[in-house]
Amino acid sequence: MSVTVPNPIPARMRGLNRAEICDVNFGEFVGAWNGRPAQGPPFDVDPVLPGSELDARGFRELFESQLISRHLDLMARVLRVQNKVFYTIGSSGHEGNAMVARLTRHTDPAFLHYRSGAFMAERFRKLPGEDGRPRDPVMDSALSFAASRDDPASGGRHKVWGSKPLWVLPQTSTIASHLPKALGTAVAIEQAQRIGHALPVPGDSIVVCSFGDASSNHATAQTAFNAAAWTAYQKLPAPVLFVCEDNGIGISVKTPDGWIARNFAARPDLDYFAADGLDLAAGYGDVQRAVAHCRRTRRPTFLHLRTTRIMGHAGTDFEIEWRPLAELCAVEAGDPLLRSAAIALESGLMTRDEVIGLYESTRARCFAAAEEADRRPRLTTLVDVMAPLAPYSPAQVQAEATRSAAADARTAAFGGHDRLPELQPPRHLAVQINAALHDLFAKYPEALLFGEDVAQKGGVYTVTKGLQKAFGPRRVFNTLLDETVILGLAQGYANMGLLPLPEIQYLAYFHNAGDQIRGEAASLQFFSNGQYRNPMVLRIASLGYQRGFGGHFHNDNSVAALRDIPGLVVGCPSRGDDAAMMLRTLAALAKVDGRVCALLEPIALYMTKDLYAPGDGGWSTPYPAPDQALVLGEERVYAPESTDCLILTFGNGVPMGLRAARTIEARRGWRVRVVDLRWLLPLNEGAIARHVAECDRVIVVDEGRRSAGVGEGIITAIAEAGFGDRPLRRVVGADTFTPLAGAAFLVIPSEDDIVAAADAL
Repeated sequence: MSVTVPNPIPARMRGLNRAEICDVNFGEFVGAWNGRPAQGPPFDVDPVLPGSELDARGFRELFESQLISRHLDLMARVLRVQNKVFYTIGSSGHEGNAMVARLTRHTDPAFLHYRSGAFMAERFRKLPGEDGRPRDPVMDSALSFAASRDDPASGGRHKVWGSKPLWVLPQTSTIASHLPKALGTAVAIEQAQRIGHALPVPGDSIVVCSFGDASSNHATAQTAFNAAAWTAYQKLPAPVLFVCEDNGIGISVKTPDGWIARNFAARPDLDYFAADGLDLAAGYGDVQRAVAHCRRTRRPTFLHLRTTRIMGHAGTDFEIEWRPLAELCAVEAGDPLLRSAAIALESGLMTRDEVIGLYESTRARCFAAAEEADRRPRLTTLVDVMAPLAPYSPAQVQAEATRSAAADARTAAFGGHDRLPELQPPRHLAVQINAALHDLFAKYPEALLFGEDVAQKGGVYTVTKGLQKAFGPRRVFNTLLDETVILGLAQGYANMGLLPLPEIQYLAYFHNAGDQIRGEAASLQFFSNGQYRNPMVLRIASLGYQRGFGGHFHNDNSVAALRDIPGLVVGCPSRGDDAAMMLRTLAALAKVDGRVCALLEPIALYMTKDLYAPGDGGWSTPYPAPDQALVLGEERVYAPESTDCLILTFGNGVPMGLRAARTIEARRGWRVRVVDLRWLLPLNEGAIARHVAECDRVIVVDEGRRSAGVGEGIITAIAEAGFGDRPLRRVVGADTFTPLAGAAFLVIPSEDDIVAAADAL
């Protein structure tokens, strides 16, 4: 679709930027329009044009939403240079996505890409304000553009399209990383109903997920499409509407003509629809059919929405420097607002003066809102900025963590009173984690556990053995072998009020999908000002020292990738009782404060029963009563009265440190205190400083890598507490990948290394 625009670059316009040219184009197009309007305007319920499935009232409201989006873009370009606006990635050319908003409900969860101004403006009509009139999308958007703390979406932390009452979960500008969690949310809508969980949205809701044509090529997007088709192939409902807004270009890289249709139109189990997003009258019916199909069939649906991109990628993208002028003029002639103006005039719904009047009044409205937003307060303290990132309610978390499941539920979960784990003899780590998971599932009927091989097999190390038998395949189930999908599902389940416990089979596999936690799950509370949350407990078989089945992917010690994620809680137990109590605390953190939590389970300690000698049972522990839990950050101390030497460590380093301590005491006569930090993020810096203050010498045992482990954080805490002069040695892994077989033990710390560090002290 294109329209005729007066001479695109008249002399008086040659000094203008492209945004100003598009602005002038609209007025000149309307002023020069000389077509013949229909005889009399259509009634509200009449088609806006003959043959269109869009009625006149719907068109007028959609046109208003398009104009709001456009003038927000124009306002941002003008006020950015005055430091009143801080975001200029616009929606111009994508205003047709307002049709998707109109044809879906405000209770259909929406995950939107950044060119969604018209979608948001239109969705605002779905939920009246307190006075019964539609809410104002202009002021809300202006507050967001201005980074005002009054911004109802993010509280001034980022320009995001988001709204709690409108069920738009805020996104930042990551590329396609929202598609897996959108699919996960669609799966969760159906899964929740199968287990009798009350949904926060109607049961026939669908999930809207929009993205650009360039983003569709991203590995994360392809993961979501593949998983969606996988669910459909197995006849598992997944009502997600993937909306590909195809403008033919990604920043400066063009999408080959026809590529999206070629790639998706015939893809099995991903139902394809196409619609013209540049022409409201022509495209509305096709969008309507796609939405209705998704809602009726509960199948993944792909809507290929034709759009364009005018005014460049963002305010800093001066297309005239790299794109031919004739091409730019042709793109601008395809401006969907010109076609909408033509529809308004052809239908007789509006006169030229009325179109221009609406255009200019919308401009004035957007600029007035922006000026008001600029006067509103912004975030001015670090405390305010970080407030929603990592909420912690200690008393409530502890009360929830120590709350036990009902006695009859526990008895049923364990198969009888005499099988309750606290009545059994001391057991090793894997068994106690398994028992703790049974307890959590008895306590939380909304809990789900899923991942690779976790169901019938019970996981590679049998840690989840028996859970599916006890709680059924709707709560414990296998997934695709795709960590991105696993973590996308986890976010979707969390969005629908469930408690997901996803398993990542090995720590090395987490790195395949780390952005689902870093860029998506852990950032949601921050970018939504605490309005949305992704509570989950992520279990990862981790760390080194595994014998007989090793190599890099099964002996990964890269903890730093997790410690770099703001707001994440990372726990690492070294023994069974700690693991059980830590799981209860992590689940409580998720339930009470919406935290994203990770439990690193040391593989080499799963089956470890002994400590000093074969058969001593020194590393088997009783199961803690269900009303016992850890406090976040609380350490475990061995020989607290000892002050000659302190060993600070975690995970595999704990039993190694205890054995080394015995040798050091025998060799040097030193009394050695060993502290298991247990919590790796956040580190308990106060506890570290307290123990260092009480001891003469310090050894930090870190099985991570020298350049990227936990030890740097421990030593920094020591130095910042004023103990930088304390005699100290670090025992740490080498900066290398882990080799196979016995060579693996050359690159990670050993007991001999700890003893040698004491000798050096």
